[in-house]
Amino acid sequence: MSAIQFDQVFLKFPQASHPAVNHCSFTVQEGELVVILGPSGCGKTTLLKMVNRLYEPSQGSITLYGRDIRRMNVSKLRQQIGYVIQQSGLFPHMTVAQNVAVVPELLGWAKPKIQARIDELLALVSLAPGEYRDRYPSQLSGGQQQRVGLARALAGDPQVMLMDEPFGAIDAITRAGLQDEILRLQRQLKKTILFVSHDVEEALRLADRILILQEGNIVQYDTPFAVLTRPVNSFVHDLMGADDVVRQLRLLRVETAMVQPPDNYHHNGQPAIAPQDSLRHALSLILKTGAPQLTVLDQGKPIGVLTLDHIRDSATAVQA
Repeated sequence: MSAIQFDQVFLKFPQASHPAVNHCSFTVQEGELVVILGPSGCGKTTLLKMVNRLYEPSQGSITLYGRDIRRMNVSKLRQQIGYVIQQSGLFPHMTVAQNVAVVPELLGWAKPKIQARIDELLALVSLAPGEYRDRYPSQLSGGQQQRVGLARALAGDPQVMLMDEPFGAIDAITRAGLQDEILRLQRQLKKTILFVSHDVEEALRLADRILILQEGNIVQYDTPFAVLTRPVNSFVHDLMGADDVVRQLRLLRVETAMVQPPDNYHHNGQPAIAPQDSLRHALSLILKTGAPQLTVLDQGKPIGVLTLDHIRDSATAVQA
């Protein structure tokens, strides 16, 4: 089922030399995480803000689960869309619990239900409720503030999440941890997410599909693997770093390159890896340990072996 659909959406701001969004058409399926990627000023945030009507298109239509959003009450629309921004946007005079409770209170939930939801969501984003619910934003690290912002966006159980470079102002280590959280939560909750980023590595790591913008135009909309290995033009090629073999290995799973273990194969303490891990991770593990091969384990059972030659063959096949 399509969750979000843009049909020939156009917007040009007054005095601007070119459209911010130029006749864009695309569909986001229910449960997909789509990353909007492109250089500064290409229209990423403008496109995102059209979904919750912070900007209104000059032409075209946007539908949410088949309903034209212009026919929906703006407040009702925004209450069913989670919104996460770069600086978390927490109210500084309100505690963590009060911040998370904003949307449920607007929805008229009973107090016991709201309190239970606060504790549930803080636990979900790995913040112990007893420790964090009564703190103020100034008492939190940047990463913790973003976790609270994420909990607040999820509080009303929205169908759709809009995330505008939510980790852009955070250090690399914290950012990687928050990306892990998004992947974990998405496996668990399967929300429909539009995620703005200027970070190619982040897009490749998170996205089911990547939408690439250039000066308000959609130039490619496809899976990370397709965008990286089959860029439609030189702009996409250069943006994605399409000649970076190691980056491409990040998109290939171990199970695509492993071979069946021989009969009576024994693990014997060799380094192990999961079938869904990336070949980039496998390469790092081989180089770090110096092991001649890795054992691929699924629920503790050896299902394959992987060597440096297997990884090299996969990389060659991608480049062919």
